[in-house]
Amino acid sequence: MNLLRALLPSMMLASAAAHAELVETQLPFVVGDSEFASVLIHDSAKPASRAILLTPNWMGIDAANLKQARLVAGMGYTVYVVDMYGKDIRPANTDEAGKAAGAVKGDPSALRARIRQALATLLAQEHAKVDPRRVGAIGFCFGGTVALELARSGAPIAAVVSFHGGLATTQPASADTLKAKVLVLHGADDPWVPPAEVEALQSEMRAARADWQLVSFGNAVHSFTDVDARLAGQAQYNAVVAGRAYAMMNDFFNETLGAP
Repeated sequence: MNLLRALLPSMMLASAAAHAELVETQLPFVVGDSEFASVLIHDSAKPASRAILLTPNWMGIDAANLKQARLVAGMGYTVYVVDMYGKDIRPANTDEAGKAAGAVKGDPSALRARIRQALATLLAQEHAKVDPRRVGAIGFCFGGTVALELARSGAPIAAVVSFHGGLATTQPASADTLKAKVLVLHGADDPWVPPAEVEALQSEMRAARADWQLVSFGNAVHSFTDVDARLAGQAQYNAVVAGRAYAMMNDFFNETLGAP
């Protein structure tokens, strides 16, 4: 079972977009003295006006994560794949990825500054103009944490989706700042996101009077969309759940960003 088969139900919902001539354009952004080598994926002939900031898992921008991003783009979105580490940091293994992700998560202000600058860069670029009212964000694992932090920061974004992301924060959302609608797609048996963290997110969303949903998938652990995840009982691909999750993302964005 490969990722394409897992995504097939969602891709059928956007069959016209599935035939897009997708291209990858290097689109870096700068925060302070650091450059972040991000990538814009768009239809060269007719760019989608709906756009998604996509933050990959802790491996950052690599071949597998770009393939995943292209499949998402094929559903009818312009996708901006966000480099959260900096152009010179490309983890070669999980130990390096853990250190890179940990460094970013350990500095919440820097994390938010980077993802907000990525959003500003997406909105300002001329390669594939997007409607600022039709911009969402998604993230996988570490990237899911980043997507939620973008929402918590009060960024002017319509909606965010976290796929098996970490849910904890040091700067909770508030009713005064939270603008985005929130969809959290979570593995019910994820050992890396304990029940107390899930409960804290729910309390946070209620306190912020957010428009939010939490979907807890049975028989799913961490990394259920990652075809390379094979750590049984901990981080493991689940093709059925992945297909359902992408379909839910599409439904959510059709509601919040409008149809393609």
